[in-house]
Amino acid sequence: MKAISIRQPWAWLIVQGYKDVENRTWATKYRGPILIHAGKTLDPAFDELCQMLREEFDIHVPPRKQLPRGGIVGQATVVDCVTDYDSDFFSGPYGFVLEDAQPLPFQPCKGRLGIFDL
Repeated sequence: MKAISIRQPWAWLIVQGYKDVENRTWATKYRGPILIHAGKTLDPAFDELCQMLREEFDIHVPPRKQLPRGGIVGQATVVDCVTDYDSDFFSGPYGFVLEDAQPLPFQPCKGRLGIFDL
């Protein structure tokens, strides 16, 4: 199965169905199911992001200590790779369009760069 490593809170936002696009600096031809791996490192702007999500979208991200890190947290389906996308979460230059996201029971494992096999 393919997987992609994403920092929290972005991984949580994807598997909860809030974020339907994953921004990357590189394109992919891959389409299909993908496991969402939460990296061990939080986004450096974690607190500011959570505040903005609350204020602008009424999304309440769990506290940092409650967000699982360093393992698989969910799955989704990559349906496209785009350079333009109508979403509050798209910032490019490439976006992997995700559908059917859902959380999975946490499974610890190491992440890697890029899309990787588990």
